[in-house]
Formats: sequence, C-alpha cells, structure tokens
Amino acid sequence: MGGGDGPGPGGPPVTALVEVGTSAYAFVQPGGGWCVNNAGVVVGDRRTLLVDTAATKARALALRDAVAALDPRPPGLIVTTHHHGDHHLGNAVFAPPATVVAHDAARPEMAARGTALRHVWPDVDWGDLPPALPAVTFTDRLTIRLGRCTVQLRHLGPAHTTNDVVAWLPEQRVLYAGDLVLPEHTPFILMGSLPGSIAATEALLELEPAVVVGGHGPVAGAEAVAATLRYLRWLDALARAGRAAGATPLEVARCADLGEFAAWGEPERLVANLHRAYAELAGAAPGAYLPSAAVFPDMEAYHGGPLPCHA
Repeated sequence: MGGGDGPGPGGPPVTALVEVGTSAYAFVQPGGGWCVNNAGVVVGDRRTLLVDTAATKARALALRDAVAALDPRPPGLIVTTHHHGDHHLGNAVFAPPATVVAHDAARPEMAARGTALRHVWPDVDWGDLPPALPAVTFTDRLTIRLGRCTVQLRHLGPAHTTNDVVAWLPEQRVLYAGDLVLPEHTPFILMGSLPGSIAATEALLELEPAVVVGGHGPVAGAEAVAATLRYLRWLDALARAGRAAGATPLEVARCADLGEFAAWGEPERLVANLHRAYAELAGAAPGAYLPSAAVFPDMEAYHGGPLPCHA
C-alpha cells in the first residue's frame, strides 16, 4: 500500500512512462504515497507483461493507454506483487484476456482483503472494478520467457506482507521490487515482518540491480535498496530500546530522531512498523495477523489528522 499528487479537478491522473531497459518500462505515478503506486511494463515478442496495475479505474485506464502506445496488443500477463488493493484493483481493466500471476498466499488474501482500501478511504472514486484474482500461483520461483527477455519471479518474506513477489530481469539487471522498496518513502511492514524485511532487502542487494522500480516513488538504483536496509536496521534498534523502556509505539515514534529518513514520505508508517516489531519481539510469528484498526488511529495521531490518499 502506499497518496501523493493526484489528478487535478476533473482531470486525468498524473503519470510518466520511463524506459528502464530494453523493452522494459516503469509506469510512474508521481506522489507515490498512500495508494498511488507504480507499475512495470515488459514488452515481449509475443505478449506484454505488466507488473501490478493500479488502485482506481481512472488510473488503470491511464496505464492501459500508456501500454497501448508501446504495444497495440492487450497485455497477456499481469504479475501481482502482493495482495494490497492499490497494486491489483486495476487488474479488472486487463483481465481477461490477461492472465494474473501471483504467489500462492496472495490469492486468498486478495479475495479476503483486496478491497479493504475502499473502507479506509471511502471518499476516493475507486470505480467499478470487479475482482480479478490470480489464475496462476507459485510457491518460490517462476521464470517467464518473453522471447527478448526473461522475467524471474521470486517470493521473499514475509516482509512487507506474507506474499511479496519481485520481478527480476537478469540480463538487464532491472528489478521491479513491489513494496519491498519504496524510494524516498517510508517502508510499511505492519502486515509482514521486520526480520523478514531485513532478510528480503539483503537478498535484493545481492542481486546488484542497476535499476530499481519500487512499488511507489521515483525510479532509483541499488542505493534505494541500501537505504531501505539502513531504515529497517534502525527500526529494529529503535523498537528494542523502546520496548525495553516500556514506551508505546506511538510514544517511541514521537520521540524518534528520523535522521536521514526525515524527508521520506508517509513518516507515520513508523508507528505501524513499531507495532509489528513489538509484536515479533513478544513472540508473534512473521506475518501473523495484526488488526490494522488498532494501529491506524496511532498513525493518524502521529500524522495529526486523517491520512491523505490521492488515488
């Protein structure tokens, strides 16, 4: 999940199509915060593959128009990086005929919680988007050959969620990281795991990517992965010290010196991240369900009001 700059009054969403490799593109939605996500486009010899879609019908239609300018054929495949609705509600614009691919654990989560954003931000014009669930799922790795390039799907985590998938183009060293990496934006691990996020980020660094397309935020390089890892390690130390002192996650967040992370978007996510870290320090399993209804009020208190969503 991830608001930033939205469409102007009555206007289309603000987007940019960025070439990140040979026949590989990032569909970037500036702002990059709550529910304003990026997507990937890989144009193959016989079919085009999307990595995620968008949160609303208007944004998914903007993605469709951008893809049509690259390839007049409808996309054949959609890789859904995880179950949060901002990354897959727009699947309905493409599927069918596109086939949706995701991790084994993503399909039940998409079915059960995929429309939760509509309840968190009921004033957003989400549009009429019926569920388009994965028809193909996998456990660990899946390789998709598009002729001119290979796309390797890898499950990592629990990290951001229990079902995170990245898409890696090894010949070009292009990484579509989903919400495991959010350049210039605060990570969000409430539904995943702090140790798992650290391990996943270390694994992404080992790939030595040349280009990183995060789930939100600008196109970046490996430095964004390294910065994410520094944040997660800082978070781990902060959580351990705060819990030992008997302070609540909100109290710890309010007193924390954000340092190099102070300019990152959505700093209120620190509170949610501390809730996850506290739960795991108390023995919760990675990815164990934590009710978000108990956490969002703390994030709003830190933010000073309702969380903005510009989807």
